[in-house]
Amino acid sequence: MTHVKKLPVWYWIVTGFYLLWNGLGVQQYFIQANNTEAFRAKYTAAQLEEIAAMPTWVMRAYAVAVMAGFLASIFLMVRKRFAYPVALTSLVAVIAQMSYLFFEVKPPSIILPILVLVFSVLLLLFSKYAVSKKWLA
Repeated sequence: MTHVKKLPVWYWIVTGFYLLWNGLGVQQYFIQANNTEAFRAKYTAAQLEEIAAMPTWVMRAYAVAVMAGFLASIFLMVRKRFAYPVALTSLVAVIAQMSYLFFEVKPPSIILPILVLVFSVLLLLFSKYAVSKKWLA
């Protein structure tokens, strides 16, 4: 009989938060990638031109960042240690995407890009901590 280690309640709260956060990231990616009316309504014509001029690699980094972040959250939810390398992949993609945004575009609000970067780092650290505590198989 295998022994299943009981996790603290805060583990599930943090994991649930990341599942929701990254799920919203996936949703925003698809809204932007599909260029929906809801997406276009949020921006001025000049901002939409800037977005349209964005290099393909930035959108690919965005896709990898949100999909890997969401997948890492799922791995945390089902207690799989693969959460750590997937969270690392997400962080690398976030850094690539944000480097373009910070140095080329200059976003109108710096708060959300910084939050994305901070939450990505924290997801990586959280998944590493969960692996070190042997909470993930």
